[in-house]
Amino acid sequence: MSLLDKVVAAVTPPESEQARQQARAKARDAAGSDDWLAMILDHHVRIEEAFGAVRLAHELASRRTALKSLALILTGHSNAEESVIYPALVRAGHKAHAMAGYTEQAGAKANMGELEFLEPMTEAFMDKLEHIRGAVAHHMYEEENDRFLDLTKLPPAEQQYLTQRYQEEFERYAGAEGREGSGAVSNPMTH
Repeated sequence: MSLLDKVVAAVTPPESEQARQQARAKARDAAGSDDWLAMILDHHVRIEEAFGAVRLAHELASRRTALKSLALILTGHSNAEESVIYPALVRAGHKAHAMAGYTEQAGAKANMGELEFLEPMTEAFMDKLEHIRGAVAHHMYEEENDRFLDLTKLPPAEQQYLTQRYQEEFERYAGAEGREGSGAVSNPMTH
């Protein structure tokens, strides 16, 4: 972890596990059974599990495999949010939330790129992994606690549009990792 990373971590302590659980419960209550927010929450859980799998892999091959799985879900998820959900936040008058999300995800992508060039079985790799995990955990907390909740108040046609488009963008990158679905949904913003 760089000196700047250490300073930022020291002045912005992470949320408690209890606060994270409360935010996730609040978001689950606001989500539909299979809408865009439910997919995002499912991806958040899968991302947490993928970080754990990398951390628990004790041999080189399994750690590299786990890292590839983490990168796949993390990138597919962030690309879908950046293409669909953040623009919806801007349209709904929450530009600051969208810009914060873009910034945080750009940082995570840059750090994941750095991680690829570290020897997977070293302490430096594990330190960088933990730094990324902490930043991603904070990012997910912010989304679940309030950033995305206002979008759940959009009309049903827009909810359906966000769900379809989020799924399409996730599957564009992650392929079969995404949920099944088909059929075009018209854009309610163009009517």
